[in-house]
Amino acid sequence: MNNFFYVFSGKKIKRYFFIFAAALLAAGVVYVESDHITVFSESSPSAVYSVSTEKKMIALTFDISWGEKRAEPILKVLKDKDVQKATFFLSSPWSQTHPEIVKDIQSKGFEIGSHGHKYENYSQLTEEEIANQLKSAHTILTDLTGEAPKLLRLPNGDFDKRVLRIADGMGYTVIQWDTDSQDYMNKGAEDIVNRVVSKAHPGDIVLLHASDIAKYTEEALPAIIDELRAKGYEFVSVSDLLDQANTKGSEVKDQAWIRREFETAAGIGF
Repeated sequence: MNNFFYVFSGKKIKRYFFIFAAALLAAGVVYVESDHITVFSESSPSAVYSVSTEKKMIALTFDISWGEKRAEPILKVLKDKDVQKATFFLSSPWSQTHPEIVKDIQSKGFEIGSHGHKYENYSQLTEEEIANQLKSAHTILTDLTGEAPKLLRLPNGDFDKRVLRIADGMGYTVIQWDTDSQDYMNKGAEDIVNRVVSKAHPGDIVLLHASDIAKYTEEALPAIIDELRAKGYEFVSVSDLLDQANTKGSEVKDQAWIRREFETAAGIGF
């Protein structure tokens, strides 16, 4: 009888341990979120993080909930760089107090989506409160623009299955993001550029801010545009991306997030 001895280095043992731990982490996320979000549902409403396409199309999205210093400089950069399509998610209280900027965004041909009414986590509200918040924002934005918004990004990106169901009943598609610029962390323009350009991929939805909280977005934006164009990307609206693929029934939980956690824990990610 032959005896076989398998020798595992400490590094390999550690690698396999982390792979196993990552798998448990992913499973745990699905389990924990099950009371809040239908993760792999084909029938329940879902949120869109990105769109599967081979075309080098990317959507720059800008959230605005407060302030008046950042929006206009960002609009100027987009104009100067001849970016004709982007999507702005506007909170309704801000829109009411800055109707001239809302009109400027619209007149430049940019897409406008709802960023809700009060800036709070909607998953913590009752269903009646959720509906009231979405209806208030919907009415205000429709009155200001003359067009009913079809896209919704929740404050803080926070939602549960109730929010998704109520939003779907109002005709909204909930839009998240796959690339987070983290411009709100104010680490500097170079950090924002590096994050966006390194993570960008076809069908990507990029989270940026035009609120006063983000101090370096307008400084980073020209380089982001130039570098992505050099890579062959076309800038489109979120609706343009949605036209590229049937997103019905796509996973609510960001599968790219789970993949990154798995690969990072296993030591094979970025």
